[in-house]
Parts: sequence; C-alpha cells; structure tokens
Amino acid sequence: MIYHALRGRYPPTIENGISYGAPFEVLVLTILSAQTTDHSVEAVRPLLLARYPTPAALAAADEEAVAAIIRPTGFFRVKARHIIGAARQITDTFGGEVPADLDKLLSLPGVGKKTANIVLSNAFGIDEGIAVDTHVRRISRLLGLTDEDDPEKIEKDLTALFPREVWGEVNALFVQHGRAVCVAGRPRCDVCLLTPWCRHFRRGVQEKV
Repeated sequence: MIYHALRGRYPPTIENGISYGAPFEVLVLTILSAQTTDHSVEAVRPLLLARYPTPAALAAADEEAVAAIIRPTGFFRVKARHIIGAARQITDTFGGEVPADLDKLLSLPGVGKKTANIVLSNAFGIDEGIAVDTHVRRISRLLGLTDEDDPEKIEKDLTALFPREVWGEVNALFVQHGRAVCVAGRPRCDVCLLTPWCRHFRRGVQEKV
C-alpha cells in the first residue's frame, strides 16, 4: 500500500534530480552526489563529462584539474580521487566498460552498496537491492518499516517488504516524499498521504489522546 500511495503521487523519476545517461555517467554522477545537492552535481556535469567523456580519459586525468571542476559538490578532493580511481580500474580491469555486477561495482573506489544499487538500476535496469540514503533511512524508520540504523540492515528489511520489481523505484519515491512532505526534523504529517501506515503518526495521535 505504501508503494502504491507514493507511486500515485510522485513521478517514477526524481523531479529536478539528476538526469542519468550512459553507465559511466551514472557511476560518476552518483559518486559525486554523496552529501550534496542534485543541483550542484548538474552544475559540474557538462564541463566534467565534456573534458573526460570516457573511463580512459578520466583515468588519465590530473587529480587537481578534476578537483577544481567538481569543487561545488563538496569533498571534492576525495571525490576526485574516487572517480579517477574508479575510471582507472574500469579501464585496466573491466575493459573500459562499467561492470553490470554488484560485487565488481563494489570493488571500485568510492562505490558502496547504495551507489552500486543506483548504478545497476539506472544504468542497466537491474535491481539487486534498494539504495538506502538519508531519506530512505529516515522515512522507513518513521513509518516503522525497520528499527535498524545500519543501511545494509535497513535494506534487508525493505527488500523483504517490497516486491523485487519495484525495488528500483523505492529510493526515488522516498526521496521525493522526503523533500516534499516528510522533511527531516519537521515532517508535515498534516498533509502526508502515508499517515494510515505511519508508526510515527500513530504514536503522535496516541500521545495527544
């Protein structure tokens, strides 16, 4: 019911979010999106991908030059090191192609389970899990879908609740709901369509009775 309620309210992709392209773009942009806004990622995207359009080009890049381009995304030195390192491994180990395999993706610098899930879903249409970011973590805990705090444990709980065919949409739907209604620190329960299934809302009602 939660999925159908959100799916009826929000489009299947993140409005004003990152518009993904080829697998290499998806990987690079997802790494850059950590702890920043979609707007900042889109702002650096044209120059970065024009200058380094392939894994081989990025693999040969100067780290300082890349860091200067991606500076608006924050943590730019670490991110520059990660995307160059990932490009080198893709070039040297995977024949210049982003691997469509969870374990191989996890072997790349800067790629954790969340990033790997996003790359598999958006680049290859493969749903191996649910990407757990801050929105998914917060909302799933408020709803009572999980009591866990660790992202991998949260993912395990969510994949047990949602059918595999919608795993790729869950992150995008929760992100949109988290931005529009279930905002961090100030959830708008008065206009939330998920209150019939929300543990946080039920507890609030019980406290007022």
